[in-house]
Amino acid sequence: MRRFTVRDITLAAMVAALYAVMGYFGNIFGLTFGPVQCRFAEALTVLPFVFPAAAPGLVVGCFLTNLISLYGPLDLVLGTLATAIAAWLTMRMPRWYLAALPPILVNAIILPPIWAWAETGAVNSAFWAACGFNAVTFIPGEALACYVLGTLLLFALPKVPVLRPFASEQKLAHL
Repeated sequence: MRRFTVRDITLAAMVAALYAVMGYFGNIFGLTFGPVQCRFAEALTVLPFVFPAAAPGLVVGCFLTNLISLYGPLDLVLGTLATAIAAWLTMRMPRWYLAALPPILVNAIILPPIWAWAETGAVNSAFWAACGFNAVTFIPGEALACYVLGTLLLFALPKVPVLRPFASEQKLAHL
């Protein structure tokens, strides 16, 4: 396992700050939390494919954003855990077009039940209806953020000269 350098910590801090700012800004317009969620900061979740040092920054940024979550401690802990799992899986994706799948799938599995529990407080028919509704409204927004915006970032950021040293040369070959 390789050690984190000052450069890696700097990139992680930049990603954390950017994720948190984007999350808080999106919350002003009701996009970060709510029935139809399109958290634009989720576009950053594809970055670990090319920039492995971005993964810890995503986790910290998600945690900071979830501090204002409407769904309380469950979302704060499990939502942040979902981002950590998705970032880890994204780093291991073999091709660029698969990089957005882990954030979409992991979040689609973990988040809708958390929200349904917060809305209903019990596992009953209302819970399952809320869980289904949450998944149906969440997945398109997450796919938009990850596949459309995230893919744009995935191709654009490695071309920025100052970010090039952060990139995994092995993964750049797959872009």
